[in-house]
Amino acid sequence: MPSIDELIKEALTEQDSEIIKSTEELGYFSLATGLFRGKLGWVSWVIMLVQGALFVAGIWAAWRFFAATDLLLALKWGLSAAVLILMAGMMKMSLMPQIQADRVLRELKRVELLILHRAGG
Repeated sequence: MPSIDELIKEALTEQDSEIIKSTEELGYFSLATGLFRGKLGWVSWVIMLVQGALFVAGIWAAWRFFAATDLLLALKWGLSAAVLILMAGMMKMSLMPQIQADRVLRELKRVELLILHRAGG
C-alpha cells in the first residue's frame, strides 16, 4: 500500500510538484545552513561570529587556567573559562528554536498544498 506522501506526489500537477519539492523535509545540516539565508540570515551570522569569539576566548582562558600556579589566579581564569564556554554554547543553542520554526513552516506549507489540492480535485 503506497504511503500518503506517494499518493500526494502522484496526484499533483507539475507546478504543484515543484512546490512540494521545496517543502520536503530537510536533514539537520540543510536546516542549519538555511539559517544563514533569507531576511534574517545576518542575525545568524552575527550570533555565530560572537559565539566563535566567546569560544576562542574561553579556550584561551582555559589554557591560562591550566598554566596558573597561584590558586587565586587559577580561580580567576577557571571561572572566566567556564563562563565564556557556557555563553558560547548558549548562543549556539539559541538558533535551535529557529530551526524548529523553519521545520514547522515547511510542514505547514505542505499541508496547505494538500488542502488546496483536495479542494480543487
